[in-house]
Amino acid sequence: MKKLSFICFSLLMAFVFPACSDDNEAEYNPSGDVVVATPEVAAKTGTSLTVTSSVTGNTASIVKRGFCYSANAQSPTIKDNVVDADESFSATISGLMGSSTYYIRAYVYSDSRYLYSETLEATTESQSINEQLENYVAPAYPDDYTGISDWANRGQWNLSNVHDPTVVLAEDGYYYMYQTDASYGNAHTAGGHFHGRRSKNLVDWEYLGGTMKNLPDWVVPKLNEIRKEMGLEEVNPDINAFGYWAPCVRKVRNGLYRMYYSIVCPGTLSGDGTWSERAFIGMMENTNPANNDGWEDKGYVITNASDKGLDFYVPANDWQNCYYKWNAIDPSYIIDNDGCHYMAYGSWHSGIVLVELDPETGKVKAELPNPWGTNEDIAAYGQLIATRQMGNRWQGSEGPELIYHDGYYYLFLAYDALEVPYNTRVVRSQNIAGPYLSMDGKDVTTVGGDALPVLTHPYKFNGSNGWVGISHCCVFDDGEGNWYFASQGRFPADVPGINASNAIMMGQVRSMRWTEDGWPVVMPERYGAVPQVEIEETELVGNWEHIDLSYSYGNQRTSTQLALAADHTVAEGPWKGATWSYDSGNRVLMFDNGVKLYVQRETDWEASPRTHTIVYAGYGDNSKTYWGKKSK
Repeated sequence: MKKLSFICFSLLMAFVFPACSDDNEAEYNPSGDVVVATPEVAAKTGTSLTVTSSVTGNTASIVKRGFCYSANAQSPTIKDNVVDADESFSATISGLMGSSTYYIRAYVYSDSRYLYSETLEATTESQSINEQLENYVAPAYPDDYTGISDWANRGQWNLSNVHDPTVVLAEDGYYYMYQTDASYGNAHTAGGHFHGRRSKNLVDWEYLGGTMKNLPDWVVPKLNEIRKEMGLEEVNPDINAFGYWAPCVRKVRNGLYRMYYSIVCPGTLSGDGTWSERAFIGMMENTNPANNDGWEDKGYVITNASDKGLDFYVPANDWQNCYYKWNAIDPSYIIDNDGCHYMAYGSWHSGIVLVELDPETGKVKAELPNPWGTNEDIAAYGQLIATRQMGNRWQGSEGPELIYHDGYYYLFLAYDALEVPYNTRVVRSQNIAGPYLSMDGKDVTTVGGDALPVLTHPYKFNGSNGWVGISHCCVFDDGEGNWYFASQGRFPADVPGINASNAIMMGQVRSMRWTEDGWPVVMPERYGAVPQVEIEETELVGNWEHIDLSYSYGNQRTSTQLALAADHTVAEGPWKGATWSYDSGNRVLMFDNGVKLYVQRETDWEASPRTHTIVYAGYGDNSKTYWGKKSK
């Protein structure tokens, strides 16, 4: 029920938290009366930079001076990281990462305005990987971002207010992230659609703003064109009632990036309200995503299709017999090994479909007929590649993400309602059109069924509220063999002290590993750029928080204690009495019951203060998934 539940959620949030207007922040231009010198580096270590500056002109008007810095923003302001300067206009910026570049500007506050210097680009000293781990500083941004959730604080958002992210690594070395229009209190409505941000390290993100300023000109005419052909009256929908959902961005080649996006139209197909209006998938292109205003709309790609002809008088609550067969939202774009271009799309309804695209235009390769008729009439709208139940017109899967890795096409799927139960599954095929098989051999293309393994699921480690609604992922790599899984995570409902806590939507990036037989595993803790120092066997001895991530609709899976003894036995926990061994070369913790867990250093987000720890993720018999982290 993604469409209806999301609309209800948006209306509730607009009622509970009215959107803030733009704060009309002042321009930060240098003044001829006061000139701030470009900073210089006085000293540096692997974790700090000592910088100095000076100021000339009407210095009597200055009431404050300092330095602002960022790992991403090339012109940082006081909305980024800030450190105060001493009387000699000097300061030490600490808590930095080794061998990393930072952008630094000096600033003063004078005559009720901030004045900035030119930008200094400075790099910390290199450190050995062991030194990096010893000096590791965990990310400090808050998970409860309600205090900075409004539009005026967007420069501080980092990964706050992220839903359905898509990420691409661009030619300039930045990762660019775009998303569904969703935010706590609908704060995003002040700034356009399909908001973007970027990062060099996947930890610190610079907010860029909307990539689409207004509803594209083609949407309403295309809607009325289809309605006219269906024998329906033209409509003039409320321009503010359209939904902007689930973009997918990919690099096509150097100098060309494509973003496929979903726009959901308000209203119904007829005056008696028998079925919701259609959605559209459109496409934008950009030559350089660093130019956030450079996205050029290329128009219509595809819409909902139905095999019921024009018999759309289906009761609005008759989901099993719904009018649409394919739902035109949640696109995923891929170029296969033969250079052919495809788009997977779909949400609920009958499942996920695949359609071939024209490489030059990015549009559907086949001529699209009217989006209704028989199965044969609508064949150009795509072929089924995944469904939870064959023939079920309303089954909870959506958010396809299609990638290729080492001989297989992997199709990641979001299951169930998005507010709390959301969880992620994956299937694979050696053919892009399927059949796609789950880990237990189930054919979800021609037979249908619930896919395994479970990759993410509502969960809770000790000392936290945990996370729910963790799905609709994107999957990407850094070109050097490291893979990542990004999605939103939500706070559970009714967290004390937070109004509408389930509306907290934090963008979450996790490391992803591949098992020896080629299945992805997603790490339980979010990525925090922890140095990957070799993990010694002795470090595994002790207590772990162990989570059986088996599917449980709408429930957080909580941890139990698992204790590994130095004599290679399991002293406590679900596998008490079993023996364990460790493959240090591949970082795999193995048990004599067949379970294999892939270990990695990650951030301990529940610790206070945050630090690093060791985590594991892996599979056992019956395609069961396990998560865990080392207890302190």
